[in-house]
Amino acid sequence: MSGKFVRASKYRHVFGQGSKKELCYENLKITKNAWDSNIIQTNGRYISANWDASGGGAFAIIPVEEVGKAPDKVSLFRGHKGPVLDTAFNPFDSQEVASCSDDGKILIWKIPEDYSFHHYLDDNEEIKDITEPEKILSGHTRKVGLIEYHPCAANVLASSSLDYTVKIWNTETGKDEITLQHKDLVTSFAFNYNGSLLATTSRDKKLRIWDIRSGKVLSEGPGHTGAKPSRIRWLGNTDRIVTTGFSKLSDRQVGIWDIQHIDEGPVGGFMVIDASSGVLIPYFDPENSILYLAGKGDGNIRYYEYDNDVLHELSQYSSTDPQRGFAAAPKHSVNVKENEVVRAFKTVLDTSIEPISFIVPRRSELFQSDIYPDCPSTTPALSASEWFDGKEVNGPVLINMEALYEGTEPSLKDSKPATKVSEVKEAKNRDLEKKKEEASKKKEEEEQKAKEASGGDKSEPAKNVTEAASSLNGTPDKNVDELLQKSNEVGDLLNKVANRSDEESSSETEESKDDGWEEVKKPETKSVSPLESKPKEAKVVESEKPSPSSNEKESQKLTTQTKAASPEPISVDDKEKSPSRSENVATPPTKDESKEERKSSDDKSTKTSNAKPTLASTIEKLSNLVSQFESHIVKLENANLDKDQRLKALEEKIESLLKK
Repeated sequence: MSGKFVRASKYRHVFGQGSKKELCYENLKITKNAWDSNIIQTNGRYISANWDASGGGAFAIIPVEEVGKAPDKVSLFRGHKGPVLDTAFNPFDSQEVASCSDDGKILIWKIPEDYSFHHYLDDNEEIKDITEPEKILSGHTRKVGLIEYHPCAANVLASSSLDYTVKIWNTETGKDEITLQHKDLVTSFAFNYNGSLLATTSRDKKLRIWDIRSGKVLSEGPGHTGAKPSRIRWLGNTDRIVTTGFSKLSDRQVGIWDIQHIDEGPVGGFMVIDASSGVLIPYFDPENSILYLAGKGDGNIRYYEYDNDVLHELSQYSSTDPQRGFAAAPKHSVNVKENEVVRAFKTVLDTSIEPISFIVPRRSELFQSDIYPDCPSTTPALSASEWFDGKEVNGPVLINMEALYEGTEPSLKDSKPATKVSEVKEAKNRDLEKKKEEASKKKEEEEQKAKEASGGDKSEPAKNVTEAASSLNGTPDKNVDELLQKSNEVGDLLNKVANRSDEESSSETEESKDDGWEEVKKPETKSVSPLESKPKEAKVVESEKPSPSSNEKESQKLTTQTKAASPEPISVDDKEKSPSRSENVATPPTKDESKEERKSSDDKSTKTSNAKPTLASTIEKLSNLVSQFESHIVKLENANLDKDQRLKALEEKIESLLKK
């Protein structure tokens, strides 16, 4: 992990925790219908599941406290003539649930207060089904595949059908007030935060943003190019949507879109997840800005933190049990004392439902206000008639989650206006430009102060010292060592030290050269040429005084020649055995030649000793260098005295700009 950049986030360690087997819901008969819906839904108090039932369609309502193995015969909600394709809970009435079916009808149901999934019995002590819905909504001409309640207005429901329409219903009157006509089947739709807009994906591979009450398309563009259906969700109270789908090569993709410019494609392009075949079910937590992606057919639930059009990968909940259905409970139903941010449910092998808790690990026993902002309440912001008449709100009525932690009555407040991500990004860019301008001005001021401190000297060394001082005061793109090396004065001093060390090392090399002949015990067997056997010619090459590096090479060469030319005393037997060897050995130098070589060597060593500096002069020169370096260091320290004060002032200025 050393050297790896880790993004700072309070949700970086969020983890998913599955439930024990005894806390799951088992022995279920979840539908095997291939229609693309979530299969299960929840409102935190109940779980609805599309049931595999004969003789028409049915769905089950499971109270969350009735865990464990269900009996073979359970109470079901029966009323449709075809398979149930989707269900939805009323966010403002925990006892109301809607269902849609293959028969083209939408039924509104009331869950009895004494209802039990395991033991809802009639007068004869037999399992009793609920067969009488509160209302029947008829208007679609073909099967209805998806339904969803309005997030702010009571008794407003949206539905999509194979007749290529999305209808907006007033469940109080049972009438479809608005119809949004599409060119093909709508595979997914979602209300925005305040319910004024509707985003839809269609089988014609188009994304559309609708103004619901006017019935007009605000923005339209091509979506995912794959053949399988795509899903869509709003990214909280913003002007961004997120879609999941497939590419032409069947890669699973995620895209973030600006609702004003759908035709320009996803912001930053599609993010490829993997090459699995299952549809990704998206769920966005607007309070924590975390996007959860549950893949159909696999056991993984990936989650990402959304920030300014970027999805930062956090982690994933991995399981060997694949899911086909996935649902998340409303925020007000989470366990605040355990730092649970999302409570979700997933189907396992169509026979059970497993609860999963996503938790932010914290040690403190206090209320964690930073991960629990205000969340939507069960109080509607508008009535159905008010909304259809055109009244607008910023979003749902919010409650304070600290009251849920304390167990007191929560206070209600209104939502804030929607955030336009593009404007936020532009504001951040402007702030960055201002910071750069301030930093450049600060740098110029520091340079001016350094010039004044150096007595107005405009020479190059002073300029470099000023740059070094400014780098210490917060300029990130320069290094003090580089600036010191760039200075001509400091560089000359360093070069002098390097040259003197080279001179001393070269003189030591010349002194250490051996002018005598090296006695070798065993001569080389190969014959030596007459040129190599003449030491005088070798001495002439040596007297040319080459550079230290070439001198060393010549010395090695001469030693090799000497080894070849210096014979070892050979016995009489050896002479008899190898006469050619004794004939090929070179003769040693004569007495007169040795005297001349020693004299030449003495003259050369005398010259070298005269050029060698004394210890006192070397110490004096080094002390002068040290004093010059100390003067430069003093200048740097003087320029760095008030660094903390300037940095503090700059930080305060940045904070004030950010607050604005």
